[in-house]
Amino acid sequence: MEFIAHVQGLTAIAIGIIIGLGALGACLGIALMGSKFLESAARQPELIPALQGKMFLLAGLIDAAFIIGLAIALYFGLANPLLTAVIDAAK
Repeated sequence: MEFIAHVQGLTAIAIGIIIGLGALGACLGIALMGSKFLESAARQPELIPALQGKMFLLAGLIDAAFIIGLAIALYFGLANPLLTAVIDAAK
């Protein structure tokens, strides 16, 4: 039983790392993209409509990568396949 608790604890740490690093990466990516958009909009205001559409598309893709990581973390948290394999091996 101690080994099962150890697997659950390490899974919780892994979930925190997945969500934390994913959120940090998404925030930095969107911040850098936004700053470059503002720089380009200040230099060439006539390109704002074209750049704005591309910026929102990229923001969605950056957030999608984070949401995929969040889904994987939830999968490990709720239906832990590692814990299932340990319990099946103990039988």
